[in-house]
Amino acid sequence: MTFDELFDRGAAYDASAEAVRAALAERRSGTGGDDAEGDISPLDREPSPARVVADADVLAADLLVGGAAREALDALRAHSWTTLVASDALLDDAEAVIAALADSGLAADWRDAVEAWREPVAHPPGDHPALASAYRGAAMQVVSLDTSLTGPGAAAGLRDRMAVSVREPRAFATVFSAESLYPEVGSGDYPGPDRDPRSMVSVEPTEDQHS
Repeated sequence: MTFDELFDRGAAYDASAEAVRAALAERRSGTGGDDAEGDISPLDREPSPARVVADADVLAADLLVGGAAREALDALRAHSWTTLVASDALLDDAEAVIAALADSGLAADWRDAVEAWREPVAHPPGDHPALASAYRGAAMQVVSLDTSLTGPGAAAGLRDRMAVSVREPRAFATVFSAESLYPEVGSGDYPGPDRDPRSMVSVEPTEDQHS
């Protein structure tokens, strides 16, 4: 099932970003700490801004709300050389939020689609799923609706511990520049989007892109 088909189904539930935030906060309340530096080493790679974590609220909002969350993730889906990093715990949270605000069938179908897209990463139980996914998965960017992560005080504290920027979806979509990021992963001129963001089908490069 394509993301486009999933989005059509998700639109039937008329969810809001506020409802998504509330559902995730309820699920995560009392589930442990937010330490992103437990006893498992990060992946054996250099952190890259082309590796991005979308928190569970952004993943759920992408499906059920659209708007800025979808705009932010479409930018990643449109480029095969960007990487969505996510732990099973992070996807568990998003799937639970989708099931709570929509239905379990849509949540399961969404999980199948996102499993094929994401790069999995492991982290200790009790770590904050988004921050730990970024730390373990060498991702330098996190997209979240959680104001406790996107506020200036939180940003300063995180910079002391890990090389990561946390932005809400609108800010991420505004600053994301595939052309600027491309030298991190490729050589030559930026070839433009190479994948249909809604079907995840690769786009054959044009003659101009080969040159």
